[in-house]
Amino acid sequence: MDETLTKKSAFRKPKKAKKQPITWSLIKDQKQLIFMSVPLLAYIILFAYVPIWGWTMAFQDYKPALDFGDQKWVGFKHFKFLFQDDNFLRVLRNTLGMSIINLILGFVTAIILALLLNEIKKIFWKRTVQTISYLPHFLSWIIVTGIVATSLASDGIINDLLMKLHLIKEPILWLSEGKYFWGVVGASHVWKEVGWNTIIYLAAMASIDPALYEAADIDGASRYSKMRHVTLPGIKPTIVILLIMQVGHILEAGFEIQYLLGNGLVVDWAETIDIFVLKYGIAQGNYSMATAGGIFKTVVSVTMLLIANWTAKRLGEERLL
Repeated sequence: MDETLTKKSAFRKPKKAKKQPITWSLIKDQKQLIFMSVPLLAYIILFAYVPIWGWTMAFQDYKPALDFGDQKWVGFKHFKFLFQDDNFLRVLRNTLGMSIINLILGFVTAIILALLLNEIKKIFWKRTVQTISYLPHFLSWIIVTGIVATSLASDGIINDLLMKLHLIKEPILWLSEGKYFWGVVGASHVWKEVGWNTIIYLAAMASIDPALYEAADIDGASRYSKMRHVTLPGIKPTIVILLIMQVGHILEAGFEIQYLLGNGLVVDWAETIDIFVLKYGIAQGNYSMATAGGIFKTVVSVTMLLIANWTAKRLGEERLL
């Protein structure tokens, strides 16, 4: 009889913990945390939700001089114009292309650098390399684009180095040919952000159980085997979460570097949605079309975020929501 009861209790499902109801006493106990969250909550409401009211301009022929009730409602006219406009389809291609390049290069280089930094045993050298690698993150894009433009000039250091190595016979006009522009943008993003992006991976590596490395040493695993079978699986949840977040920014290819490095010779490859909205929307007073472009970006970003999160869930990986 006792054995039967023991077996039944062993297979009994654990009871779910009851959620504590929100009462005035609970609010009073947590008042310090509530007061601390008020500025952040006000910031989110003021800058993230209040501007949504302006989305109504996308469905109007908005005229700044008219009151809201006097605006002419045109439905999806501006959205139809965007998708029928060859210029918008071109900038959409550029945005997706540069965003995917930045995503792939950013992830791969940050993970590789984090793995290599994790293998440096001397703390002094590890911190030195890490500090040098993430210092460019604190430079503004104006400074970065100046450095890039100088380095890629016909008499710049890149052409000089390639010619001395006999890889090219004459200087390449990197910023005057569209076929090079996406690569220049991707390389610039890597140089500026790779060190900063490694910080979170190094933090994830620090939480890996050292006993796993000791067991791998006993089994005779090499350093590369430990990277592959211990370190990478240990930071896999972090990689998945960051990948989901980056997929949600798939249409955020950037604005500053394309705007500052772009010129008439590479305009067909350099313009992104943000530049298109500024050039053909805000600059020409067509606020309705500019708002429609912003709504399109938001809808695509939210959709891609949900798809990536659902895919991670189906694959049994960590997910954001």
